[in-house]
Amino acid sequence: MFRAWPCLAKIRFVVRIRRTQINNKIIRTDPVRIGIVGGTGGMGGGFALRWSRDHEILVGSRDAGRASEAAARYAEAAGAAHGTSPSISGVTNEEAASADVLVLSIPYGQIDAVCPGVLEKAGPGCTVISPIVPMKKTDTGFEFIPMADGLPPAHEAVSKHMRDPSMLVSAFHAVSEKKLEKIPREVRCDIFVCGDGKGSVDLVKGLVSEIPGLNPVYLGPGRLAYLAEMATPLLLNAMIRGGPKNPGISLS
Repeated sequence: MFRAWPCLAKIRFVVRIRRTQINNKIIRTDPVRIGIVGGTGGMGGGFALRWSRDHEILVGSRDAGRASEAAARYAEAAGAAHGTSPSISGVTNEEAASADVLVLSIPYGQIDAVCPGVLEKAGPGCTVISPIVPMKKTDTGFEFIPMADGLPPAHEAVSKHMRDPSMLVSAFHAVSEKKLEKIPREVRCDIFVCGDGKGSVDLVKGLVSEIPGLNPVYLGPGRLAYLAEMATPLLLNAMIRGGPKNPGISLS
């Protein structure tokens, strides 16, 4: 299945791009409760800071105390940036699963340890977002684990723990966590979105579009999510060999 990799050479990867949204406008979703598993990390913090302007945020962690401390920091920073009083709470990862949308901001190696206990707590209407990238750093560079070691892509690994795999959407693989954290600055890149359920895919596309500068691009069903996942090691290998710092993707 990974023989499709060479075709990505036809895509031009750049950092400096124009700002685009769907139909030249930002698509906003109705307010939802967003839970972030592993929400105290950089990527989780970026999501909390960005989405707290319009949504309630549950910052999840194995340690509820650590989650509460992170939530307080995010609330202060988001309030100053957005001019609002955001609703950001610190909870356990399992409690975060009570949300309408659940983001799995965890490393690839923790999928089988974290997902069973968390996803069994998720409601039947919960959309799950996987920004997980299966990669490792070697002497050669950043390598894509499914190709290097024959293990499943992250979307496939997470879907095994889903009651309804159609509620799983893969997105946000090739966006810099450092840029996400710098609110309210635009991030400026395209985001590949992969999933099987139209309602969940449309919801995630809307959440992507709410972050200034991000443009959702539907890549196809979940089976093609490995294409989005492997974009991250590609970009990082270019970066460490003299490419732009914290690069993103633009299709043009």
